[in-house]
Amino acid sequence: MLDILYQDDDIVAVNKPANLAVHRSKFVGPDDAFLIDLLREQVEGRLHLAHRLDRATSGVLLVARSSEVAAQLGEQFMGRSVRKRYLAVVRGWPDPAEGTVDYPLPGSRDTGPRKDARTDYRCLATVEVDIPLGRYEKQRYAFLAAEPQTGRFRQIRKHFAHIHHPIVGDSQHGRGDHNRLFKQHFASHRLLLHAASLSFAHPGDGRAVTLNASLDDTWNRLLERFGWQNVLPAWAGAAD
Repeated sequence: MLDILYQDDDIVAVNKPANLAVHRSKFVGPDDAFLIDLLREQVEGRLHLAHRLDRATSGVLLVARSSEVAAQLGEQFMGRSVRKRYLAVVRGWPDPAEGTVDYPLPGSRDTGPRKDARTDYRCLATVEVDIPLGRYEKQRYAFLAAEPQTGRFRQIRKHFAHIHHPIVGDSQHGRGDHNRLFKQHFASHRLLLHAASLSFAHPGDGRAVTLNASLDDTWNRLLERFGWQNVLPAWAGAAD
């Protein structure tokens, strides 16, 4: 059963699990499960995706209950009035600890034209673990809050890779050796990127809505292991 965060006559929001494809596409196999199909088993009526999350990413996913509502929400996403806030664990300690990655990105085809892309980030905490890897006896990781100001394909993942702080668990843009380290030592088998909070204007009456998605067991184990429980932002809690 999917974790439904909110629903009314216009919208449904779910806490998407990691490694679940949202819908059929060229990036997933024909026999995979799809979130939109699972949601149709739980929620009656027509459903239209209002936006997307990568298969590997978890967190708030917004679904419209009519094509008209989907179009209205789409205008908000295109107009950049929707606030999207993420949590991530990256390799290394970013310097500066707070800043903006401003680096144009292509669409889903890497050969396509590049478009303006900006991601704000802030370091919430760091850790150094006593595990040798390569030429280093200890490994450094950082817990970040990230807020994309644009909506390019895999933007956050590509931006952190661009500044040489790839997200742990990213098989496309990350570091395989560090991904394996987290699998072997911390039982983390997922991309450590979570869409924790989504703020938008309700398509029915225009009121401000903020929906927050809780972290899964893998995240919670890591927060406890690294002593990061007390640095979670307020928006990483329960829904408003």
